[in-house]
Formats: sequence, structure tokens, C-alpha cells
Amino acid sequence: MKRGSDATNSLEVRRASRTVALQITIASGALVVAAIGVAFFFVLDQLRPAELKEPPAPGEHKIYIDTTAALTAFVIVGVLAIVIAGVLSIIVTRRAVRPLGEALEVQRNFVADASHELRTPLAVLDARLQVLLRSLAPDDPSAPAIAELRSDTRTLIDVVNDLLLAAGPERETRAGPSPFSEPVERAVESLQVLARENAVELHFEKQEDVWTSVPPASIQRCAIALLDNALTHSPMGSTITVDIRLAGQDAVLSVTDQGAGITGIDPARIFDRFARTESTATGRTRAGFGIGLALVREIAVRYGGTVAVVSTGAAGTSIEMRVPSAARRP
Repeated sequence: MKRGSDATNSLEVRRASRTVALQITIASGALVVAAIGVAFFFVLDQLRPAELKEPPAPGEHKIYIDTTAALTAFVIVGVLAIVIAGVLSIIVTRRAVRPLGEALEVQRNFVADASHELRTPLAVLDARLQVLLRSLAPDDPSAPAIAELRSDTRTLIDVVNDLLLAAGPERETRAGPSPFSEPVERAVESLQVLARENAVELHFEKQEDVWTSVPPASIQRCAIALLDNALTHSPMGSTITVDIRLAGQDAVLSVTDQGAGITGIDPARIFDRFARTESTATGRTRAGFGIGLALVREIAVRYGGTVAVVSTGAAGTSIEMRVPSAARRP
């Protein structure tokens, strides 16, 4: 059975081919119009009225052209040329874009298949942790650690659900307004363990009363992905700054590290799935800066927002996610 994402892929391929074909047709039309204009003005320049009254010299032959008929012929030929260029561009672009659509389909199918395979063992793990937590005495010293482990498992399950959502054409509905900083703060707290292991300090700054309609779980997953990326590229002893603020009508989350900057790849491409670059902090090569950054863009765009690299260089990298803010609940 054909998946729903296949239809989405086909729609995206057709839209891309139409866009490219339209651009080629416009360019071809401009060239045809320019060529017809030059030819027509050349003919007018050659039709000098003084010569029309001169009798032809012996052996000389003159051809008289009706300018109205010539202009009509030029216009007809130009229109036909533009139509033919448009049809050919549609055919050529569809053939050229088809492999990209197939690659996108393979990529989305892989994400969907991997996510489906992960959901069951993660659900089992979560259930076992829940049973273990209930079996412990209230004063058991390991209870808090197991509770945090279960919370991390639930976060991972949510990430898998986001993968499924990103692979398919479905979209979440908007939630009611909620504080923007709370899920980000939870993400910072959950990654403190990794930060301490790498001798990296997480510094959290927030502006009060910033609200948004993006679901808190999605915001937390975005924050975790951005922080995970920053930790991967941060040297020991450095600081990562997480900032929450209101900028106009947007709620802004920025994550700034003190790494060596983005190298070996266009900064705009770090949000592409499976893009590769080498971490100068660890020397490891990672695929796509993790698929997490692709999901950050997917979530941001889904709710009318954006994510971009604000700055990158030897002093560090700053990534900023913007989503529409919302009025606080009464």
C-alpha cells in the first residue's frame, strides 16, 4: 500500500517542477521578446521611406514588407516559442526532479520505519521503569534517579513520535498558550549530567512572561536538540548560554556555545537531514549534526516559526529559534 508520505513527496516534486518550469519559461519568454524586439526594430530601420520611391536599378530586386504583417508574424512566432519552451521545460524539470523525490521518499520511509521499530521497545522500557519505581520504598535512595530515567525515557518516546510526525503529512494542532521558558528549563536540567561529564557549564537566562502556543513537549525537544548539538561542539571548560526572550511578536530561544564554529559545511545546511561535518571539539564526524536539528526546523516551520544560525566563528556559534508568541492565559 502506498504511504501517505508518498503522496506528499509527489506533491512536493510536482510543485518544485512547476516552479522551475515557470522560471525557465519566464526566462525563455524574456529572451524571445527581446529577440523579436531587436528584429522588428532592425526591419523598421531598413525600411527607409526615401528608398521606397526609387526605381530598382538594373539587376536589383526589392522586397516590400508590410510592417503590420511582420509584427503579427513575429508575435505569433514568439508566442509559439514561449509555449514550446514552457512545455519542454515542464517535461525536462519533471525528469530532473524525479530522482530528488525518490530520494526524499526513501529518507522519509527510513525515518518512519525506524521510528515504528523504536516505539515498542521504548514503551516496554517505560513500563518496566514504572513498575520498578512503584516497587521501591518511598525512602529508597535510588528512586529519584529512576524517576529521572523514566522522564528521559518519556522524552525519548516523544522524540520518536516527532520523527513519525516529521516523516508523514500529518500536523499537530496548536496547544493553548503556555510559558515558553518552562520546557526549555526542563531541557537544560535534563542535560546537566552530560554537561558535567564534558566539563561544560550551562547558563540559562530567561525573560519573564514569554508565552507561546507551541506544545511544551515540542519546545523541550527543540531545546534538547539544540543543546545536544552545542555540547557536541563545545570544548572542555567552556560555557553554553541558553536565552529566552521576547522579540516583537516572536518568542525566541537562542543557544550559544564557545566552540570553534561551523566548518566544512554551509551553516544553512546544518538543519538538513544526514548532512555531515566534523566536530573540531571532539574530532568525531557526526551525521547531520544529529537528525535533531532537522526536527527543530520541522517543528519551528510547523508552527509558523524559523530556526537559523545567527553567528558562527572562532568565538563560537549561536543558533536561534523563533516561534510566534501568544497572549498569557487570563
